[in-house]
Amino acid sequence: MAKVSIIHNRSKALEEACAVLASGELVALPTETVYGLAGDATNGEAVARIFETKGRPRFNPLICHMAGIDMAQRHVVFNELARKLAETFWPGPLTLVLSKRMDSSVHPLASAGLETLAVRTPAGFANELIDRFGKPLAAPSANRSGKVSPSRADHVEADLGDRVGLILDAGPATVGVESTIVKVDGDEISLLRPGGLEADSIESVAERSLIRPAWGEAAIEAPGMLRSHYAPVARLRMNASSIEPGEVLIGFGGGSVEGVEHASRVFNLSPYADMVEAAANLFDTILQADRVGAGMIAVAPIPETGLGEAINDRLRRASAPRNT
Repeated sequence: MAKVSIIHNRSKALEEACAVLASGELVALPTETVYGLAGDATNGEAVARIFETKGRPRFNPLICHMAGIDMAQRHVVFNELARKLAETFWPGPLTLVLSKRMDSSVHPLASAGLETLAVRTPAGFANELIDRFGKPLAAPSANRSGKVSPSRADHVEADLGDRVGLILDAGPATVGVESTIVKVDGDEISLLRPGGLEADSIESVAERSLIRPAWGEAAIEAPGMLRSHYAPVARLRMNASSIEPGEVLIGFGGGSVEGVEHASRVFNLSPYADMVEAAANLFDTILQADRVGAGMIAVAPIPETGLGEAINDRLRRASAPRNT
């Protein structure tokens, strides 16, 4: 099983993680969004190990995490608009898909052979680690491909405990859903994946509307774009207005759901309909509901506004027909 190290001494944790990464092995590390499975993005064997550990299809690119704009611009090309977004929202839950530089040392496997590269600067410990390590880290969510993303270290241990050597534990992720991914192409910005940064905030800074490709129909240019993703063992259905006997209910706010007395268990993403709280609780609540062992998880309606766009995106993919 993996070694789980609670981060009490940051300097010691950074040193230990850097040693593991330098050896070409993987580290599960906390970010503000979810826990990531990190490897040296410039090391082809380490990147291949990420795909193997997750059981991830190799056509699905990885996000490369940078210490900041200075590191990122050695690997991607920033135009004025992309730089403005990075300067405003980094470090934070925004990933930019930009043209990859010809001389970038990021291994082509990390970008799935595309001419673009997805880059982000995380906050907190992950940022310190990348700065100390001195190279970008490829770091998708630390879970088996297509399954529920981990917002706590124990989620990682339960899913990947026999596949990763070191899990760094810094408590629950504060955002709880993955980063928002946008592609900047000239003066246009396309929303590839809604996430922990609200689309309205991006549009306000960019002073233009985001292009939203039809759901599930865009080419795979970034993580989180597969139709079936984030799936629990149980089936999941959205916008439930009533409950069938034996189903698990995940509620939102104080609204009532017909037949709730028949539910085998009831959870609530946010009793007060707080979108930030709901996003932070989403993956942990799905995992708790899944452990009940029911065949179906019913989720009450959640508004599409603000972070609700990201929450509903995750639920939509979790409820899609399974790939296997």
